[in-house]
Amino acid sequence: MTQIGVYGWGVVAPRSPDIESFARNLESSESWLTPFNGFGPDNFLVGTPEFDFEVYRDWIDERFPANRFSQLTSKMDLTTLYAVGAFIQAIQAREGLESLLQELGDQAHVYIGTGLGAIPLQSDAAIELAEAQREWNKFWSQPERNEALARHLSGEADGGAAGSRGQATGGEPSTVDGTGDGADAPDDLPPNPESLADEDERYRARTAWFAYWAPRSSELRRFLTELEAIEGVSVGGGDVESSKIKVIRDRERRKARLLEEWGVPAPPWTRVTTNLLWNIPNTPASQVSMLGRITGLAFAPVAACSTFGVCLKLGMDAIRRGEARAVVVGATDPPPHPLTVGAFYTGRVLAAGGGVSKPLTGLRGTHVAGGSAIWVIGERAFMESRGLTPLGMEPVSVGVSSDADHIITPSKEGPTDAIRRALGGAGVSPDEIESWDLHATATPGDFMEIDTLRGVLPPDVLVTARKGTFGHGMSAGGGWELTAQYLGAARGALYPTPLTADELNPEIGQVHGRFVYERECPVGGRPMGKLSMGVGGVNACVVSRPLEGAGTDPE
Repeated sequence: MTQIGVYGWGVVAPRSPDIESFARNLESSESWLTPFNGFGPDNFLVGTPEFDFEVYRDWIDERFPANRFSQLTSKMDLTTLYAVGAFIQAIQAREGLESLLQELGDQAHVYIGTGLGAIPLQSDAAIELAEAQREWNKFWSQPERNEALARHLSGEADGGAAGSRGQATGGEPSTVDGTGDGADAPDDLPPNPESLADEDERYRARTAWFAYWAPRSSELRRFLTELEAIEGVSVGGGDVESSKIKVIRDRERRKARLLEEWGVPAPPWTRVTTNLLWNIPNTPASQVSMLGRITGLAFAPVAACSTFGVCLKLGMDAIRRGEARAVVVGATDPPPHPLTVGAFYTGRVLAAGGGVSKPLTGLRGTHVAGGSAIWVIGERAFMESRGLTPLGMEPVSVGVSSDADHIITPSKEGPTDAIRRALGGAGVSPDEIESWDLHATATPGDFMEIDTLRGVLPPDVLVTARKGTFGHGMSAGGGWELTAQYLGAARGALYPTPLTADELNPEIGQVHGRFVYERECPVGGRPMGKLSMGVGGVNACVVSRPLEGAGTDPE
């Protein structure tokens, strides 16, 4: 079987802007979590990455035109910039790795996934669009621009009298009798906002009122007809590129005049940032391919919390099939955001008690975190023939499975299958495993995970659980945990965790008794495993062994 090695790695994590600080911070058992306060004052702790993209400016400026750095910072969400930073770390520290990835052509690939995607950007864009749409609807819901509304307010809706009505001023509906809707008003007509006493209710009702009346404006239809004539101008004959530029400029001038003549606010479709297109799930992989000038396949595997393990498996498979000699693999997540913190909390898996919720203890819930973990893996015999030595451990096998059961509660069968597949693929018996890293999210699922583990592995296996250290990166967390395992194995001692023996949940302690607590634990050179369990029931289990000798070609 073709041997695989890790030849570069980079990390962006809480309190850890790079792989060097990540390793130093692991030496302490302290948690890296900090207060969120994304809702104003709140009781959440999160893992906010320590990151400054400016650190990578010189590297980018040396390789690209002067405007490339500003393009990245103005167009890319942090989700992508974290991945770019971690990738630059991975290749910057190993002389010859960058040029080798370029030299390999289509035999160098990039597989970088994301668990949550560019949520901060999407949130800001949605808020901007909602405000723009309300402003737009309000403009076309003025009685002077909306004959249907004017008739309704004057009691002429549907040709029948509806009582005495006054005309709205300042864009807000008003009536003499305070109702704004007559006996023959349409069934779907929203309530007149001015009939409501509560200010917040009035705001929401006005939004609904504007949205109801704007589409009924014949003046809006006239405006759109004029706009259609402008937008309908197409590129004619001659040189396509120069004709395209001329047509675009002419359209923009004519549209600007039209908006000025009508006095309209900017249409909502012009208020949506194009950055939404530049930050879709495959963007981190694509940007890494562009900045690394890697011309092989680049795409985004997405498997929630199992993303890093799945990317690693796909990369190893591609190498073993002979499709690639090296693959950049990894995962990246946005910084904690009110949408993600709120969603995790209402999903009843997030701690909100103001203190660190440690795996295997009170099972109060996990903590949201953001950042990135990127590895460069390669065929050992080939990479070492090019003067590159592997890092950490040797990834031997990745077992994957799906629970096919529940969206968030792990099954026993799915993870067990992934573990057995990984062990079988590595040719490793359960008794050979020295240490195991858990998915462990400080929720009741921790008990089931330990119970599942003991259904396969013996009682002497040394277990680690690290989400109390840096929190739960939806996709990157598995990469941080695996990197911590590799760094520890390379130094002969697993890094400590925030867990103490007296905090261990008693029920969990009855199932298994060997854990890494607040002091490092020596390890003696046997295989190790790491399990990730993702939302949707996707499991990925990685079995690795200590590095021995030089890589060899498969028989």
